[in-house]
Amino acid sequence: MKRSGVAGLLLAAGRGSRLGQPKALVEFEGERLVDRGVRLLEEGGCHPVVVVLGAATVQVRGAVTVRNPDWVSGMGSSLRVGLAALPREAESVVVALVDQPLIRSGAVRALIASGAGLAVATYGGRRRNPVLIAREHFAEVAELAVGDVGARPFMKAHPELVTAVPCDDHGDPADIDTPADLGLLLQAPLQAE
Repeated sequence: MKRSGVAGLLLAAGRGSRLGQPKALVEFEGERLVDRGVRLLEEGGCHPVVVVLGAATVQVRGAVTVRNPDWVSGMGSSLRVGLAALPREAESVVVALVDQPLIRSGAVRALIASGAGLAVATYGGRRRNPVLIAREHFAEVAELAVGDVGARPFMKAHPELVTAVPCDDHGDPADIDTPADLGLLLQAPLQAE
C-alpha cells in the first residue's frame, strides 16, 4: 500500500436536480463520474481517497466512502464531512468535484508539486478546481464552508495564503449541471495527458 501525506477528497453527494439524477452515477465515456473522480485523485498521487456521498449510495472501488446526512444543505456540509473523515496522517488534501470529468491527473500533481499550503487550480487565469488544503487550515475551511460553497470563503478571507497553479495544460474545468452540459462534454475531444 503506497503512503503519501496527501489525501484525496471527492465531493459527490449532490442530487443533480437539474441533471435529473445524482452526478456520481452519471456515465461518461463508459465510466461513472464517481469512479473517474477517484481515478483522477489516485493517479494524481493522493492516498487515501475519500468520497462523500449523499443522494446516492454506491460502492466505489479504491476509495473510502462516507455519507453526508445533511447533503441537501449543499457542498459546504460535504466538505466538512469529508475533512473530518480524513486520516490523521494526511498532512493535506486535494479536493475535487465529481462533475468535472475533463480535469486530468496532471492538475492534481501540479497542486501537490507547488508545495503550497493552499493551492487552487486555474484555467485561463480563473480559479476553479481542484484545490489543495493543508491540515493547518482544515478547521477554518470547515467553519467557513456553509451552504453551497466549499473552500472559497476561506480563500477570500486569506488571499495571502493562496497559490494559484496554472492547469490549462491539464484539462478543462467544465462541469455537468444539465443534460445539455453532458451532451456538450460528450462531444468534446479528449486530450491525452
